[in-house]
Parts: sequence; C-alpha cells; structure tokens
Amino acid sequence: MTDLVQSSTIADLLAIALHGCQLAGAAAEALLHGIETRTDPPLQAVFRYEDELDALNRQVNDAVIQLIPTTQDEVHARQLIAALKFIIELERIGDLFLNVVNRFRAAAPRLETNDIQELAEMTKIVVSMLRNVAEAFAGRDVVRAIAVLREDAELDRLRNLMLVRHVENPEDLPVGESYHVVFMAQILERSGDHVKHLAEEICHLVTGRSVRHLLRQYEKPRELVERDRNRRSKQRVGSRGQAS
Repeated sequence: MTDLVQSSTIADLLAIALHGCQLAGAAAEALLHGIETRTDPPLQAVFRYEDELDALNRQVNDAVIQLIPTTQDEVHARQLIAALKFIIELERIGDLFLNVVNRFRAAAPRLETNDIQELAEMTKIVVSMLRNVAEAFAGRDVVRAIAVLREDAELDRLRNLMLVRHVENPEDLPVGESYHVVFMAQILERSGDHVKHLAEEICHLVTGRSVRHLLRQYEKPRELVERDRNRRSKQRVGSRGQAS
C-alpha cells in the first residue's frame, strides 16, 4: 500500500474517486433490491461495498498527504481537494446505507406495504443521483451535476410526506414501526444531501465557481439564455472583425 500511495498522481486519485462513486452506486442498488424484495443477501452486499469504500478512503487520505507539497497551481489544487472531498462524502454515504440496512432488518417483517414502496422510491432517487454524479464527474458535466440538485429536492419532498404520515399519524400506525420508518427516511434524505455535496464539488472543480452562481445562470428562462448566448456570439464576431 505504501508503494502505491507514493506512486499516486492526482489523476490516480480522481480515478479512485470515480471508482468510489461507482461502488456507492452499486451499494445503493443492492440496498434498493433488498428493500423491494425484503431479502437479506442484497443487504449483506452493502457491507462489502462499504468495506471497499473504507479502503479507498484510507488510500486517498494517505496519498493526499504525499501530493500536497507537489501541487503547483490552482487547477491541480482543485482536483486534489475534489478527490479528497469525494472520497470522504462517499465513505459517509456508505455508513448511512449500513444504518438503513440495520434498521430495515429489524423492522422489515412488520412494515406496511406503503412504507416499503415509499422507502424503495426514496432509494431509487439516491441510486439515480449517484449514477448521475458518477457520469457528471467522469465527463466534467456541470449540467448533469446541477440535475442532481433537483433530484435532491424530490428526495426531500418524499421524506416530508413520510414524516407527515408517521409523525402526525392520521392512520393510527403502530408507533414502533413508525419510529424505524421515520429514521430510515431521514437517513436516506441525509445520504441524498451528501450526494448533493458531490454534485456541488463537481461544479466547483469544473468552473472554479460556487453552485449558487451557476444556478443563477442555468435557471434563467430559456429566452434569456438564448439572448445571452446570441450577445456573446455577436461580441466574438465583432472582435474578430476589429482584429482583421
């Protein structure tokens, strides 16, 4: 491991971070399968994926210490920070998935069908968010990263609906099961927050700008976006004309 760490480059760390995204996505898919089928083998697979994420976390942390003195410019610094932030967030996501697994195992035999379906729906969104983050990271795709932020808003909405159903309890649901369901919904929402942080880090890695600035740009009405694009195009044409 020491030789591997000493020979690591920033490109290696970015590749490890991408692999971590894929592992977290696989863990989310296994969690989803376990929830939908109420079977244990997929849930057990989540533990294996989390162990791999832990190992990647240690590898990246050790390598970053070696690479910090060699960082020469802002671009390399952003890449190094992104790799470190990615692996930290992914390791936390893995831990949260384990919490869901443990609570689901305890409560699954007594959960209502509606609860299973709603937890599965939340997990599907987390799966999609992780898939989009991996693709956005691989392609340095800001538009896809911003789409992840919108998915997180839907995850929040579903969590809120589950809280209303179980905390206000208009259906007089069993308190013990409601306790587990509420906590699982909260944990899934928190895992979505961590995926959102990854999307925000992609935006900063690619542009050097904050997500808030980019959202103002990408959430403009289509007519304004086209108007700004046409204005920039005319300015470039005018500049070339003056140069000639």
